[in-house]
Amino acid sequence: MSVTIILIIITVGISWYAWKNYELMQNWIFHPYSVVRDNSWHRFLTSGFLHADYTHLFFNMFTLYFFGNAVERTFGAIYGDVMGIAIFLLIYVGGIIVSDIPTFLKHRDDPAYRALGASGGVASVVFSSILFYPTQDICLYAILCIPGFILGILYLMYSYFKGKSMGDNINHDAHLYGAVYGLLITLALVPKAGPLFIEQISTWRLFG
Repeated sequence: MSVTIILIIITVGISWYAWKNYELMQNWIFHPYSVVRDNSWHRFLTSGFLHADYTHLFFNMFTLYFFGNAVERTFGAIYGDVMGIAIFLLIYVGGIIVSDIPTFLKHRDDPAYRALGASGGVASVVFSSILFYPTQDICLYAILCIPGFILGILYLMYSYFKGKSMGDNINHDAHLYGAVYGLLITLALVPKAGPLFIEQISTWRLFG
């Protein structure tokens, strides 16, 4: 069983349990105001295993399944099985934690603000995959298929501007910084991925 599948099973189980356990939800949700005042730093990690509802959970876990296995196999082929798993966890778990740092700095004095979800870690894995396989199509709702590097650019732009506007209840900053973290950590661990990325997109043709 892949680590991706194990992470999905754990996340589904914890999210489902937290929906029925108010105390766990409140103790694990990302609440910057509480982090500062009671040193509950675990929230940076535990909030990534909570979700708001079935739809939120499904889209994050479906995306993780789709991209996680590919990234896990790629790092396994480069570094070997054990180190590949460790690196994959560094990308996913690190993405959950790092992507919440800007949110923490922005909302640490806001007692009403809360956030949850694995989006930061999922975005890290997605953008690691895009770096390795930039011309592979990513299909939205199984209808609109766009090469990964193009969708990645659009995603970064959308997350940046939506994060600035803060017009909804979605933590777009986590998406943005999780994606950036995934790119940077993958480049740091596999420097040749950068030149290969450029080579692949330079030979891509719209109707090729």
